[in-house]
Amino acid sequence: MPKISVEIPAELLADLDEHVGDDGKFVNRSDAVRASIRKNLDLLDEIDARHDRLTGDGATGGSGEATERGRAAEDADE
Repeated sequence: MPKISVEIPAELLADLDEHVGDDGKFVNRSDAVRASIRKNLDLLDEIDARHDRLTGDGATGGSGEATERGRAAEDADE
């Protein structure tokens, strides 16, 4: 899995950290960020679908990517 580096404001990181750890939903920051990205991309795909912007060629996430992201998230939760 590729690694990336992201700069985010301290306040946003503190909000993220509230959901990470023994009392949080996510085991670590990476899991939280991946889940957030998946959810955001799924929402963008839904918006594109409502506006007939999905092309099916991968340019805007068409061709079932949202479903695959959803399945990957479900698999990670198990």
